[in-house]
Amino acid sequence: MTQALGSTSLPFRVPSLIKRNMLLFALSQTFTGAGMQFAYGFGPLMVLALTGSADLTGLSVGVVGLSRFFIAYPIGKITDAFGRKPGILMGLALALIGAVLVGQAMGHRSFVLFVIGLLIFGMGMNASQQLRVAATDMFPPSRRAQALGYLALGSLLGLVVSPTVIHFCENISAQLGQDPIGLAWYMLPALIVPGMIVITFVRPDPKEIGQNLHHYYPHHVQPAGERKPGAAHFNALTMLRQPAIRLAVVANCAAQGNMSIVMVLTSLVLSECGTSLTGIAIAGVCHSIGMWGFTVPLGKLTDRFGRDAVMFPGVATALAGAGLVAFTSSYGPVTFGAFLVGIGWAAANVSTTALIADHYPTAQRGRALGINDTCAAAIAVTVAFLTGPLIEWSGLAAAGLVAVLLTVPPLVMLMIMGSTRALLATATAPIPLPVENSRDV
Repeated sequence: MTQALGSTSLPFRVPSLIKRNMLLFALSQTFTGAGMQFAYGFGPLMVLALTGSADLTGLSVGVVGLSRFFIAYPIGKITDAFGRKPGILMGLALALIGAVLVGQAMGHRSFVLFVIGLLIFGMGMNASQQLRVAATDMFPPSRRAQALGYLALGSLLGLVVSPTVIHFCENISAQLGQDPIGLAWYMLPALIVPGMIVITFVRPDPKEIGQNLHHYYPHHVQPAGERKPGAAHFNALTMLRQPAIRLAVVANCAAQGNMSIVMVLTSLVLSECGTSLTGIAIAGVCHSIGMWGFTVPLGKLTDRFGRDAVMFPGVATALAGAGLVAFTSSYGPVTFGAFLVGIGWAAANVSTTALIADHYPTAQRGRALGINDTCAAAIAVTVAFLTGPLIEWSGLAAAGLVAVLLTVPPLVMLMIMGSTRALLATATAPIPLPVENSRDV
């Protein structure tokens, strides 16, 4: 990880302490990532098993999106005030409770308990996504997107967990008289607890590192906007009024909404084709490989060529993938489409996260990224709850068409605005905080 910084010949070295923290965060992602695979990959099937109605198949993804909507900004406010570690640990504790409740819901065939458990689980897992904020805290802007890529390697390593657990549960569920998916949820605490333990070894808190980057990177010039924690005034409306930020948020929302529909469609289309649970889990892994497997090169491209150079091709890739899932009906094309949607989402997520992180100082960053996540969650909730009825009334292809159309707005905005290079360049300098009640670090 030694590279030239910018156009100078000065070597860029990541301090060993920060490498250690990144390794711990990636390990935590490895332990805890399987749960979201269950929620997204098998959620529609769980709803169908509990209700017997295709109208509600989008509810599971909708509930996870709703949990993100509820938690994204509040957890950002908590981590801006108290540090990243407390927020991450609180999230994983909620996820542990939610996983047990979902397992009980499947065992007792309780739809209400399923919704409650999945909501709590989703709030916890989405709160733990402050890991992304923590990663951006510990790196200067020139390496920020790459940091997000290295963090995602933990999720990539954790991909083998989901199909392995499901395959094991399919083999022993009949002997135990348990639902195989419900049994898998009971196993998640054994993965979440080690993930929590790993986080406790991170020190100092990434927020503290972010406010003192010049102590860790000798050639880094600390922006004037970095202030003490209590001074961080933040206004969401002001953030969304900025054209560059607004365009980035719309692109991220488009990718998230597109993926929310595709995650519902993939399991349903494959199930309709007679694919086994293990086969569906493998397709989910392919989708997740798209989401996490290319984040390091995507991060490097984002840092080298600019946030827009990755953001909009990512949205276009998601459009192509949704078309394959919607309008094909065999295992290979559907799985490849889900894979492309994953890559498109990853490109949009890495680039927009890096752009917003560039634009806001450490003491505001949790809330700024929380607003981005909240907007994406609002879109995800809306389309997820509409997907089930749309499938019931018009078929799987109609829902897929909506997934394709969701990616159009940011591309239209891009054509209207023309070149985004100058526009996005305005979002590279952090906004200074108010002078009153503020002290320099």
